[in-house]
Amino acid sequence: MSLEQQIVDQIKTCYDPEIPVNVYDLGLVYEIRPTTPTVTIEMTFTSESCPSAREIPMDIRKKVLTIDGIEAVDFHIVWEPVWHPRMISESARKELGIDDDAMGD
Repeated sequence: MSLEQQIVDQIKTCYDPEIPVNVYDLGLVYEIRPTTPTVTIEMTFTSESCPSAREIPMDIRKKVLTIDGIEAVDFHIVWEPVWHPRMISESARKELGIDDDAMGD
């Protein structure tokens, strides 16, 4: 299994406390730069006032650091592109009961 897939698998165990979907399938992770010993993750939040903006990266860091060879996790929090429910994976949208008509533009 590739390093990037190991990282994705760990991120998929991290959840936004307000939404019962992991942050990867929620579409919050835009890019993973899987280098060792430091991994860089570019991500966003559902809003700039996300109450879990501190908790989510801490959870991701803790879990990604369990991968052999990774000693640090750096985050770049970005606001472009702006997160939209369309970024939620198809399987997570089904899990949440969101259909295409409900998402609007």
